[in-house]
Amino acid sequence: MTGAHTSKDSFPMGQAEFVGLMASMQALMALSIDIMLPALGLISEDLGVPDPNQRQLIIGVFMTCAGIGSLFPGALADRFGRRRVALFAIAGNFLMTFVCAVAGSFELLLIARGIAGLLTSAMMVMPMTILRDRYEGDAMARTQSLIATTFMVVPMIAPMVGQAIMLVASWRWIFGVTCAMGVVVFIWASLRLPETLEPENRQEIRPRVIAGNMRLALTERAAIGYFLGGALVQAGLFGYLNSAQQLVGETLGAGEMFPILFGMMAMIMAGTNFINARIVVAFGARRVSHSALIVFIVTGIIHMIVALRGNEDLWTFVPLMTVSMCMLSFIAANFQAISLQPFGRIAGAAASVMSFVRMVLGSVIGAAIGLAFDGSAVPITAGMAIMGSLSLVLILYSERGTLFRRVNPPEYYRQNQPPKQPPHGG
Repeated sequence: MTGAHTSKDSFPMGQAEFVGLMASMQALMALSIDIMLPALGLISEDLGVPDPNQRQLIIGVFMTCAGIGSLFPGALADRFGRRRVALFAIAGNFLMTFVCAVAGSFELLLIARGIAGLLTSAMMVMPMTILRDRYEGDAMARTQSLIATTFMVVPMIAPMVGQAIMLVASWRWIFGVTCAMGVVVFIWASLRLPETLEPENRQEIRPRVIAGNMRLALTERAAIGYFLGGALVQAGLFGYLNSAQQLVGETLGAGEMFPILFGMMAMIMAGTNFINARIVVAFGARRVSHSALIVFIVTGIIHMIVALRGNEDLWTFVPLMTVSMCMLSFIAANFQAISLQPFGRIAGAAASVMSFVRMVLGSVIGAAIGLAFDGSAVPITAGMAIMGSLSLVLILYSERGTLFRRVNPPEYYRQNQPPKQPPHGG
């Protein structure tokens, strides 16, 4: 298949294949995080890391650089097309993952992880952009939930796969498996992914044009509260991911059961993504996500009280954290759809800005939460309660103080676009 533009009406992929490919692109990023969670201790020991908390940098550096890198692929995709940028990102993921596999020092490993994050950030931005090219409103939220349901298979099984690899081989083969997955996704995308950028929506690669498009994304009141709020909620999840192996695997005594527990929680989270896909069209993205955010806050407060009282064990931590993660399923996809709704013609730039804010803010705050680990669940639970509360304030700002509204996209969404530019070659 060539890289020629394909319109919505002539899109060659059925929904199942489209959902599978978009999920696979996002899953490569998740695989770069989740598959190595059981190996963090062994990697740091093998590479001579003195401070146990520094092992978290293997995750934190990747996510921070992915956030920084996500500022750029959207503008490139608005000019050169989604397909080219996506294929370049997948190839970059393969190359840097291979460097990680052969790294002889912790410093080289972190450098390779950072570059990998920069290069593969497009695998977070491009699915969002392609999805916005094809859908809008509640239909976009529904499809994103289906993608998330499929994508969540990776967090479900990745830690168990990582654990299994270490039973028979070195931790370096964890990166080898990730390389193999990158090859599969690259071949699939190169053969089947068409170009979804409308020719008349191509944007010029000029600082003034790019800055103007990003300014629109950052100043639209109806969107800013949702992508900033989503970033804060995601920060709570990143804080958990950074210190999950230490807290659940070591402090709470899960040991070798940690990957299984992690996978079970992810499986339940995938189920709630599927439920969201079924109900969002009936109830609306706002009603569903606002309700979930309130439950997320209340659960975080309850969990923080349990941790502060010193009553935390696996039997309290796993159920309460699972509820919080399930609420994230209802929050993330819907917040993303609402955020991107105003930006049909500059979907790439908008997705880049939102991914940048979400990943950088989320990973920096998440890293701070993780590094605050003190042998208890207090930093994680307090972080989730605080981040959820701040997110609610931002949503109230975007919604002008009113929650649970069911709204059709207002006409100004369609009008608040940059002027169309003539199509360009390339």
